[in-house]
Amino acid sequence: MMRGNPWPRVLLTRLGLFLVAGLAGWWLDALAEALLVPTLALLGWEFYHLVRFELWLREGRELSPPPARGLWGHLMDALDRRQQRQRHRRRALQRLMTRYRDAARAMPDAVVVLGDDYRVDWWNAAAGRLLGLQWPADTRQRIANIVRNPEFAAFLANDSPVAREISLPSPLHSDAWLEIRLVPYGEDLSLLLARDVTHLHRLETMRRDFVGNVSHELRTPLTVIYGIAETLADELGDDADVGDTMRLLQEQSERMRRLVDDLLMLSRLETGATPSNPEWVDMCPLLEELVEDGRALSGSRNHRFELECERGLLLEGCESELRSAFSNLIFNAVKYTPENGFIGVRWYANNTGAHLAVTDNGIGIPAAHIPRLTERFYRVDSARSKASGGTGLGLAIVKHVLNRHAGQLTIRSQPGQGSTFICTFPPQAIQRAPAPSR
Repeated sequence: MMRGNPWPRVLLTRLGLFLVAGLAGWWLDALAEALLVPTLALLGWEFYHLVRFELWLREGRELSPPPARGLWGHLMDALDRRQQRQRHRRRALQRLMTRYRDAARAMPDAVVVLGDDYRVDWWNAAAGRLLGLQWPADTRQRIANIVRNPEFAAFLANDSPVAREISLPSPLHSDAWLEIRLVPYGEDLSLLLARDVTHLHRLETMRRDFVGNVSHELRTPLTVIYGIAETLADELGDDADVGDTMRLLQEQSERMRRLVDDLLMLSRLETGATPSNPEWVDMCPLLEELVEDGRALSGSRNHRFELECERGLLLEGCESELRSAFSNLIFNAVKYTPENGFIGVRWYANNTGAHLAVTDNGIGIPAAHIPRLTERFYRVDSARSKASGGTGLGLAIVKHVLNRHAGQLTIRSQPGQGSTFICTFPPQAIQRAPAPSR
């Protein structure tokens, strides 16, 4: 086995051979013939080793290289060492891939490797049970042709470089529900993960039904209580003690009524289907009405409102739901902005879609609370929220309305400097109204 640089030894050997042959030829007065002999010998030597080298490559490099000396021995030895390292790496990679595949096969969740155009390359046993994949018929089939669901097809059509998820009924059993997650990786590859969430879906359905039914049942008695409290407050208003008690009863029953209304709204948003016949909503008149409502709510607090609206920019959706979401944002800005504060409302479009931004210079929100603001009944400051008459459901309603309109909510805020709530809608959800003819 030769190591190091073989060229000095090889060149010295060749040079010595030709020097001896040259001296012999000069002594015998046959210099050309003398130099021809070592040249032919070297050519034969090199051709002999070249044949052996080619035969070794052709018959299999798994065998040890043939014995050789000089440069050919060094070359064969180096190539054999490199091949051994590659074989070791290949075996290690094969063992690693085997362990990964065994782990994927053992997973209770479905794992599907998708290639270009979301074609199925590989799947584990759980994918067969949950998604109905069958080998070999479904190999290289588009996953959308196997899992036939309009929502799933739209989910796949929304190309995104980040992971995303969706919940769907199982293609095998309509009463079973799956949570499907799509994770892009590599070039034109994706990993589809699916797990059975039927139990969680049933619990969530029971929760929604319970909240909706209880809220509906509470609505009538609360209306009666509020009416009686209002009547008694008018009749007994002269009595200071009784009048204060009736007004307190009236305020709390009104607060309960607003809470029930918000719960019913959330229940409708969660259980109702996306509007099948959306309309094109002219946003500027809608926002002008909501800003006026905000001024009325502000009252003597003298907030300064500013509306910037891009005329003729229409949004596709349900006007009543959009009104509810946007009014919650504007009214929250009024509630949490001190007297003489600023509240700005802006509706505009750019290359990423359309945006509604509600900005204020109010109390602001600490960064730790922002990720949880859209949870039901989550409050940054319970005492302040109760004092303002909030139900803790406004931003949850905003989130659900935006989800039903393919929108997203972005929140930017710093304590003491104010907040900005931005609703973003995709480009396909907007259009520009034709300019009025003159």
